[in-house]
Amino acid sequence: MCFDGIKKPALSFCFVAQFIRKVLNTLADGALITRMPSMSLPLPQSPETESWTQAQGEAPAWNLDPRRSPDKDIARKSFLRMVSHELRTPLNSIIGFSEILRQELYGPLGSPHYVEYANIIRDSGTKLLTLFNGFIEIVRLESGGDLKPVPEQVLPYLEEAAGKLKSVAQDRGVRLEVKLRDEDIYAMFDPRGLASCLDQLLHNAIDFTADGVVELDARCSGDQVDVWVFNRGDAPEQSDIERLMLPFEQGDGHVSRTREGAGLGWAIVKLNCQVMGGVFRVISRPGEGLKAIIRLKAA
Repeated sequence: MCFDGIKKPALSFCFVAQFIRKVLNTLADGALITRMPSMSLPLPQSPETESWTQAQGEAPAWNLDPRRSPDKDIARKSFLRMVSHELRTPLNSIIGFSEILRQELYGPLGSPHYVEYANIIRDSGTKLLTLFNGFIEIVRLESGGDLKPVPEQVLPYLEEAAGKLKSVAQDRGVRLEVKLRDEDIYAMFDPRGLASCLDQLLHNAIDFTADGVVELDARCSGDQVDVWVFNRGDAPEQSDIERLMLPFEQGDGHVSRTREGAGLGWAIVKLNCQVMGGVFRVISRPGEGLKAIIRLKAA
């Protein structure tokens, strides 16, 4: 609770804390929606039925079966707009203003603790924004997405993906190696979709690699092109792979529990591949390494 008479920096932090609490409550209200097997939104029955039940003093019946809801895509799109505006937009403001406080752009805050708190707000806000973005991406892809596969050269996208995460990998003592040298490998994919897949897989590999090296490669075989990310180290059991491709699923081993994350990465990769007409598969050997493969149609 905030009180009158406290210093302005503390008041600012208090307001930020209150707002984040409201954001988390809003997300919690939708938690049941996100955990539904089909990731579909609950839709009301017809207005006539709902009005009748309310008139009888009963709770309105909600249609949770997407197969019975011809307007489910409209509801999903409305939900995406709501989340984007009501959650992501103010969260971006929190991150931005916490950065201003952290750098003391308008003068010293006083106690050094305020700078520390600003760092915590910024880091926590960034993690929460990443979670929101992943959740929104899953809902968007399950609605059909807007990816349009076109014939593209594979090598530049591997190099671009490695370049984007080079500093992140170096901070972890990891080296990203693009093994592919063949410039003549072309596949059918949406550039944004493939970039999203590689970003998710590289982040995962950087977290779990044991020898400090993550490899990116691709190979053409007939009418298919396999693009993969490989890292050595601990890996889940092969029997757990299908489950781990579901949203919000995490491994049971000690390795996964020492890492942060909501368990959305592989689910996003799998959905992206499906929308692009491809397949996502994983070859896992506990104690040895993991190979995450994006299989696309050759162009």
